[in-house]
Amino acid sequence: MPGVDRLDDLVGQRVALRHRLPSGLLTDAVGELTAHGDGLTVHTRRGPVRVARHDVVAVRAIPPPVPRRASWAAVARLEDICADAWPARVDRALGAWRLRAAGGFSGRANAALAVGDPGLPVPSALEVVHAFAAGQGVRPRVHVPIGSPWDRAVAGAGWVLDAGHAAGAEVAVLVADLDLLAAAGTRHSTALHDRPDDTWWALALGRAPTDDERWVLDPPGNGLRTAFGLAPGSGVIRAAVVGDHLHLSRLAVAPETRRTGVGTRLVAAAAAWGREQGARWAVLQVALHIKPARAFYDALGAAEHHRYRYLVPPHVR
Repeated sequence: MPGVDRLDDLVGQRVALRHRLPSGLLTDAVGELTAHGDGLTVHTRRGPVRVARHDVVAVRAIPPPVPRRASWAAVARLEDICADAWPARVDRALGAWRLRAAGGFSGRANAALAVGDPGLPVPSALEVVHAFAAGQGVRPRVHVPIGSPWDRAVAGAGWVLDAGHAAGAEVAVLVADLDLLAAAGTRHSTALHDRPDDTWWALALGRAPTDDERWVLDPPGNGLRTAFGLAPGSGVIRAAVVGDHLHLSRLAVAPETRRTGVGTRLVAAAAAWGREQGARWAVLQVALHIKPARAFYDALGAAEHHRYRYLVPPHVR
């Protein structure tokens, strides 16, 4: 049985695993291999496949898959999911674009999401973006997937990278299987609440929230399903379910408890809650310059779906 005698050596690697079904037929599963007691799981693109060790016929390590770029339709859908999960205080449609403002709290909630057709020529749509931002008292800014037709159109109209944006002008959108995240850690000393309390706000922001921060993170009465994870004195996370996706944000761990597994436990608890709400996938956004955060989520099995950036008129940089 090729490779069967070294199953444990292949845990954590991408494998092709042949196993016997109850009918006696043989089938193959391709994906990352994990072990749990007497059982094995192959995390395939279609979901986890659980196999008893005695049913394994052959297994071998295989190279990682060649990355495939998501379609622009899939990118647009995921961007809209993230926008729903991180709601702006003002969110107005401009064709398929979304004009958003929240008193300046976060780039995501204070930028026009440019995916799809705005219903106007792009230069005219950007004039509307500019006027909307002026009316809301925020900087004119467009949030656009990098390399997309909308990115090229906005850049072609003269808008440039918002290089001065302190939180990061370029961002990676990551996705992960919720089963994988939920299995990453235990929920020990991690509580999930429907609403954030003073302790949560203190760990998440270091102070009480402003009205705009409260609106975005704990939106009043819009039907969004949210949960607020708290490891007392150690860290917090925010989770929101939109459709089949769990949006993770605001993970913050106290400096003195970093590298002790607090972040992993918070993510695992949020993932378990998301599964209970019917979600299948996690999505999160990490600025490219925050390399420790990216390394953390990479280690948990998250993969990059696409990137976006913020563009502004050249005279407002």
